[in-house]
Order: sequence, then C-alpha cells, then structure tokens
Amino acid sequence: MGNISKSLIRSWASLGPKFLPFADAATPEVPLPRLLRLSLFQVSVGMALVLLIGTLNRVLIVELKVPASIVSIMISIPLIFAPFRAVIGFRSDTHRSALGWKRVPYIWMGTLVQFGGFAMMPFALLVLSGAGHANEAPVWIGWFGAGISFLLVGAGLHTTQTVGLALANDLVPKESQPNAVGLMYVMLLLSMIGCALLFGELLREFTPGRLIQVIQGAALATMVLNITALWKQETRRPSRFETEPQKTMSFQEAWHLFTQNTDSVRRLIAVGIGTMAFSMEDILLEPYGGEVLGLTVGQTTTLTATLAGGGLLGFGLASYVLNRGFDPFKMASLGAAVGIPAFLLVIFSGNLQMAELFASGVFLIGFGGGLFGHGTLTATMQNAPAEQCGLALGAWGAVQASAAGLAIALGGIIRDVVAAKTSVLNGYVSVYAIEVVLLLATIWAMYPLIMQRRKLQVIG
Repeated sequence: MGNISKSLIRSWASLGPKFLPFADAATPEVPLPRLLRLSLFQVSVGMALVLLIGTLNRVLIVELKVPASIVSIMISIPLIFAPFRAVIGFRSDTHRSALGWKRVPYIWMGTLVQFGGFAMMPFALLVLSGAGHANEAPVWIGWFGAGISFLLVGAGLHTTQTVGLALANDLVPKESQPNAVGLMYVMLLLSMIGCALLFGELLREFTPGRLIQVIQGAALATMVLNITALWKQETRRPSRFETEPQKTMSFQEAWHLFTQNTDSVRRLIAVGIGTMAFSMEDILLEPYGGEVLGLTVGQTTTLTATLAGGGLLGFGLASYVLNRGFDPFKMASLGAAVGIPAFLLVIFSGNLQMAELFASGVFLIGFGGGLFGHGTLTATMQNAPAEQCGLALGAWGAVQASAAGLAIALGGIIRDVVAAKTSVLNGYVSVYAIEVVLLLATIWAMYPLIMQRRKLQVIG
C-alpha cells in the first residue's frame, strides 16, 4: 500500500508543471509548497471579498431590507483606502526595519486591521438594519459603526494583498515573477469559490445570530491564514540596513519615474474603465437573482462561486496563452469583448425568467474579467521599472480598486433611482446596459496600447 501511495504522489507531482496553472513558478529555492503556503493570504482576501460583494449585500438588501443605495455606499467605503495601495507598495519597497524585514510588518498590520473590522461588523450591520434588539439604538450608531468596520476591512485587505504580492515577487527569480503573481490570483479565485459555497451553506437558514457567527468566524480565519502564510517566508537581514545607504527617493519621485512613459498612464486609464465595466454589477447580481428570478440566499450565494469559477478558467487560459508570447493588451481587450454578450445574457434572463441563462451570463462575466485582469496584470509586471515591484503592483491595484469602488457605488444608486421611477427590473437592466457601453470604451482605450506594442515588435 505504501508503494502504491508513493507511486501516486510521484505521478501527481510529475503532472503538476504540465497541467496545474502557474506550477512552473516554483524554483529550487522556493518550492511549490512554500509558494502555496504564502498564497494563503490571498485566501483570506478572497474570503473578505465574498462577504463584502456577495453574501452581505444580498442579506442586507433582501433579508434586512436595507436600500441598495445605502448598501452600495457601505460596500464602496473600503475603496476609500484603495488609492493608498501605491504608497503602501512604495513604502514596503524602501522600508527599513531593525528586525531586517521589509514586507512582513505591513502584512501583519494589515491582518490586524482586517481582523478588527470583521470583529465589529456584524453588530454594526444589525444596528444599521434595525434587526433584533438593535432597533432601539440611534440610527447614527449603525451608520458610524458599519462605515468604520467596512473601512477597516478594506484597509486591511488592500495592505495585505499589495505587500503580499510584492513579497511573492521578492522570493522568486525575475523570470518567474509573473507566474508567481498569477499563482497568487488563482488562489484568490479558488478561495472565492470555496468561501461562496461555504457561506451559502451556512446561511441557508438565515438568522441574525448565524450572521454574527459567520462574520466573526471569518475574522478568526483571517488571523490563522495570514500568520501561516507569513511564517518564515521573508528572511531577516538586519545587517543589510547597516551597510545599505538610506534611500532618498521620495514617493513623488518614484511615481514620476513610473509614469514618465505615457503608456503607463494609458494602461492605468484602460484598467480603470475596464474595472468599472466589470464591477458595477458586483452588489447587484445576487439581489437581481433574489428579487427578479426568485432565487434563495443559498442559490444566489453560489453565483459568487460561478463568477469566480469563470474567472479561474479565464485566468488559467490567459496564463497558458500569455506564457507563449501573446500580447497582454490584446488579451485584456478579448476579455472586455467576452463581457459584452455576458451582460446581454443577464439582461435577457430577467425578461425571460430563465435562471440558467442568468447563471451562464454570470459565468461569462467572470471569464471575461479573468482574461482582462490577467492581461492588465501581466502588462503591468512587464513594464515595471527596476526595483519598483511594490509600486507597480500598488498602482495597478489602486486604480483597479478605486474604479471598482466608484462603480459599485454608482451601480447601487442608479439601480435605486431607475427602479423608483419605473420598475425593479429596469433598475437592474439600466446598470447592466451601462456596463456594456463601458466595455466598448475599454476596447477603444486598449487599441492604442495594442498598436504601440505591435510597432515595437516590428522595430525589434
């Protein structure tokens, strides 16, 4: 039996580099098990994202009867911290610690902040909605508590993710860095799939008490996952700060160096438009399934898994193609093109009352988003100036997260305004139609970048 087990293990290991996405990111110095353990910080980030943009928005809008505009504003509050991702990435590039760490202090502080936000969030949400005994509390307490809790979770996950990705790049050779970052995002998508299914099952029979248990369980899991991910990853080298001269470049100077190429600015603009196109529906898909198609909490929560599954497939396909020299800007444009019929399927599903059509559209939204995300991420990594990995990833994440926050807030407000004047179905459809227009704008914004890269290839 032992020989059979060893044979199976050897066979599985030999299949890894060929069939597992980003398995070739591993090196003798940083084997795959160590990279997978480091990627646990992405599992905690994925868990937080599922709660914020999936489970909680459905519960607040449908079960707790909180207006969608209020929910969208609350969920977009964490994105207030998003523009600081570039600053955090830069600081972690140049941090000088007596303990000899650059990345670990930032990831640890991000973990503590995220834990604190989750710890207070369920009670703030119950006060905000007026559920249970909380209906005797002043309204402003609910607003204040919910806003602070969402802001803390957002600050924590943005800090953890930005610096965690930079640490992954530090650990592997330069030629393997894009694959290592790709592996991190595959783990993020897998986490979103698993957590969506888990939360859907736990909240199948919704009660306020069960909501408290789920969110505080997420707080504890955040600490456990991130501590495990960080354990003995970054080498402590206190002596390097005694011999290395103090870096004098300011953030403004580093940012000027990063953006002195006009393509960097164009790329960030395209990332912003495309992210808005793929994010405006984030808090509306599950309520759409509940209000328009009559799906249960468990059924709509699995939609987050469907969305993440499509993203995982898109990310895996993009990795396979991009590693063979495909233009990342063209890949991002193809992702935007896939999103157009995806949103049309979602629109038609409401009119036809077809849940299967809705699920297909959601899957394609995730697939297109995966192609777009990997394309823009790869382009960012390939064009990052030397020794500015954290800044490059932070800038990409800052634009992406800020655009997502703006889109989420606008999506909820537009839905409520249109629904109040016409019908609930039209409120949702108007948002999805705007996203189709934004996807067309994304393709238009990507075109100059594709042509510029083509010219460089011809010259080269």
